[in-house]
Amino acid sequence: MNLLKVLAKVGSMTFVSRILGFVRDTLIARAFGASMLSDAFIVAFKIPNLLRRISAEGAFSQAFVPILGEYKSQRSFDETHQLVSRVGSWLGLILVVVTLLGMLAAPFIVTLIAPGFRTDAGKMQLTIELLRITFPYIFFISLVSMAGGVLNTYNKFSIPAFTPVWLNVAMIAAVLFFADYFAEPIKVLAWAVFVGGALQLAFQVPFLKQIGLLPKLDFTHDEGVWRILKLMGPAVLGVSVAQISLILNTIFASFLKTGSVSWLYYADRLMEFPTGVLGVALGTILLPSLSKAFASKDENEYRQLMDWGLRLTFLLAAPAAVALAVLATPLVCALFFYGKFTANDVAMTEQALIAYSVGLLGLILVKILAPGFYARQNVKTPVKIAIFTLTLTQVMNVLFVFVLDLRHAGLALAIGLGACANASLLYYYLRQTNVFQPQAGWRVFLFKLAAALAVMGLVLYFAMGDTASWLGYSVLERIGYLAGLVLLGAISYFAALYTLGFRPKDYIRRVNR
Repeated sequence: MNLLKVLAKVGSMTFVSRILGFVRDTLIARAFGASMLSDAFIVAFKIPNLLRRISAEGAFSQAFVPILGEYKSQRSFDETHQLVSRVGSWLGLILVVVTLLGMLAAPFIVTLIAPGFRTDAGKMQLTIELLRITFPYIFFISLVSMAGGVLNTYNKFSIPAFTPVWLNVAMIAAVLFFADYFAEPIKVLAWAVFVGGALQLAFQVPFLKQIGLLPKLDFTHDEGVWRILKLMGPAVLGVSVAQISLILNTIFASFLKTGSVSWLYYADRLMEFPTGVLGVALGTILLPSLSKAFASKDENEYRQLMDWGLRLTFLLAAPAAVALAVLATPLVCALFFYGKFTANDVAMTEQALIAYSVGLLGLILVKILAPGFYARQNVKTPVKIAIFTLTLTQVMNVLFVFVLDLRHAGLALAIGLGACANASLLYYYLRQTNVFQPQAGWRVFLFKLAAALAVMGLVLYFAMGDTASWLGYSVLERIGYLAGLVLLGAISYFAALYTLGFRPKDYIRRVNR
């Protein structure tokens, strides 16, 4: 199996989902702007979404996939199916309880996550109502994540990568066709989240059935289930520190000027594009291969996989970070500057995006380095690093917001710098324990990469024009010019890489299925 080819396929599926996500967010920005309504929905959606990232895509996946990979390589198919059934049954039962408790405790959760909303009774009540509609999303999407882990382990990477498209389709359809049927149009988005979660789960069921691993109800005690739970508990912090930081950022942002939650959200959405297309995709295909190498005690294969993943991350994430910082104004204008989204909203979102871009490389590296520990079923080291990073991030939040008065941009900067610290420490401990040793040629690689980044950055800076021009362009002009800049940046970057001796064939990586 060619991992580079798989990465391209998974990345392209994720790319489709992210593009539809931008269409969705553009429609939301046009309809609701950065207002009390959008703040309320974003908080209501963020809570189950962050729980999904922490439990389902984060701790659960990192605990489940290595154990499932071990069963696949060392046990019979029937035993593997039993594990999937028992994990699915227990997970489903826990999720039903969590969902019901979450809906009942909605007032407390909103008070905890967005305490600043208490000064506006209408905003507080609307957020509570929206949260009760969106909270069942955690039930659907956690089962989706489990199904995705099974499919990825059996090399069906494209299906889980395409699955998020259905949430975006549901939300786009809701805004375009159903908003007028609601007395409070913002509620159509909450119901779209509910429907989108159900669609994603339904989409994956036939593919699980195709490989013979559709779960059955089975609450029998299983040693594998308890091993997963044992790994999952501490992994909540180890792999999801950035998501916990986002929750804490929402608490800080709820005390800031109205619109702050929305500005951070829209900037975060732009950050999630490269994070998803590269970071999530690469982490997804690496974890099963790393787990297999560890189970087979093939340390050389393990180190080569890690080195390959890190080089690709630098090669593709670094230019994305530079482009987000340089093209912040064109990106925000082209994607969100419509309807009720004002020029001030553009400026505020741009500030957050530039601050976030500082940590993009760190955010993506964490998604590559953390599986290096979890594939080996080592949860202690990432947890220790996560606790330190989480504490450091909150210290920076206080410093940037209340001392340096950077407001919402300070919250974004703290997330980015915290991610860089997290990635640096993960790398340090991988090296210290001799789990990972870099292959030869890294210094030359980084020097050439820096030269190509400088070329691309200068080309984009001189080609993009000023803010006033972008605010004055028509819709088609903004989209057309942005597309031209993206193409120009890609051509200048890859041409520079080619001139410096980089070739695609050098990054082909094959593994046994």
